[in-house]
Parts: sequence; structure tokens; C-alpha cells
Amino acid sequence: MKQLALVFIGGGFGSTLRYGFSKYLNNYETGIPYGTFAANILGSLLIGIILGIALKNETLSENTVLFLATGFCGGFTTFSTFAYENHVFLKSGDFMSFALYTIASFVVGFAMVFLGMWLVKIL
Repeated sequence: MKQLALVFIGGGFGSTLRYGFSKYLNNYETGIPYGTFAANILGSLLIGIILGIALKNETLSENTVLFLATGFCGGFTTFSTFAYENHVFLKSGDFMSFALYTIASFVVGFAMVFLGMWLVKIL
């Protein structure tokens, strides 16, 4: 039960922060979802750092990893919003934004996970 509470609380913090990113960074005039992109990229970097530390030093407890990686990062990043925003691009016929957003999200997201783990490894 404690582990569920940790994921729940971490997810609440992450979701609240993601809401702030979306509210202040998404461009509603152009429809470009900078906030979602930033949250997903930063969340990818954070999970790389968190899991890198957990693997390197074994200093993070399982509960800490659940709170930070599963809860916070899981709540902060969002695949469902990403999918919806791509749906909007496709529905409006904006294939260039769809392609750029999708490719950049995957490539930069994966790169940030690797960067986070690499940073932990060299420090």
C-alpha cells in the first residue's frame, strides 16, 4: 500500500508541473505544443538521471525510484497528450508539424534518457 501511495503522490506532483508547462509554454495561437514537448524531453532526461543513479550507486531505495521515476516522471510526461496533439495536426492537414513534432519527440526523448544515464556514469 505504501508503494501505491508513493506513485500516487509522485504522479500528482508530476501532473501538476506538466499542467504548468502546458499552460505557460503551449502556443495556442499557432497550436504548437511547446509545453508538452518540453515536459516529455525534460522528463526523459530526469528518468535517465534517476535510473542511472539507481543503477550506478544503488543509493536510491526502491520506494524512492517508485516515487521519482514511476510517479513523478510518469505524471510529468504524457503520451496521451502527445498522441492527441498529433491527431490535431493530422486532422488540420499540418503534416509538416506532425512529422517534425513526432520525430523530434522520439529522437530527442531517447537522446535525453541516454544523456541522463551517461551523465550519471561519468560523474
